[in-house]
Amino acid sequence: MSKSQRQHLLAKILEEQSVSSQAKLVELLRNEGIDVTQATLSRDLEELGAVKIRVPVGESVYAIPDNPTERVLPVDYLRRVLGEWLVEVSVSSNIIVLRTPPGSAHVVASAVDRAGLPEVIGTVAGDDTVLLVAASNTTGEEVAERLKDLAGIEPAI
Repeated sequence: MSKSQRQHLLAKILEEQSVSSQAKLVELLRNEGIDVTQATLSRDLEELGAVKIRVPVGESVYAIPDNPTERVLPVDYLRRVLGEWLVEVSVSSNIIVLRTPPGSAHVVASAVDRAGLPEVIGTVAGDDTVLLVAASNTTGEEVAERLKDLAGIEPAI
C-alpha cells in the first residue's frame, strides 16, 4: 500500500471513529491489514494536519480540520522537509526556484504551503523543481535565505 493510500485510510478512520491515542490508531490500521510503526504514523498524522481536539465527554481525540488553511504545520516540520529534500535555491526578483531530487518537489511545495509563511504567496511544483512566489513586502533574496537557513544549506561564498 502506498503512503497516500495509507494516509487516505488513516483520514477515513479519523473521520469515522473517535481515536485518542496513536497506539489505538496502529491497532485500527493493523486490523485493516496495514502494519505501520508509531514513527511512521506520527509523520502521517503531522502531514495530514491532524490535531487533537477535546470532545464533549472531555476526552481528546485526533481530527483533521476540514479547511486546509487550518492545517498549518510547525516550522520544525518545514525544517525537516527542507533539510531532507532541498538541494539548491536560486532567485530571480520575487521568484525563488527550489531544486529537489526527482519526484519530490511536491513534498517540498506542500510543506512550504502548509507552513503558512507570510512572506510566501504560493508555490507550483513540478517533478524536481518548485517555483515559489515571494510576497510584495519582502524580496526573493530574503525568502531564499530563510529557506536555506531552515534547510541547513550554507550561503554561497
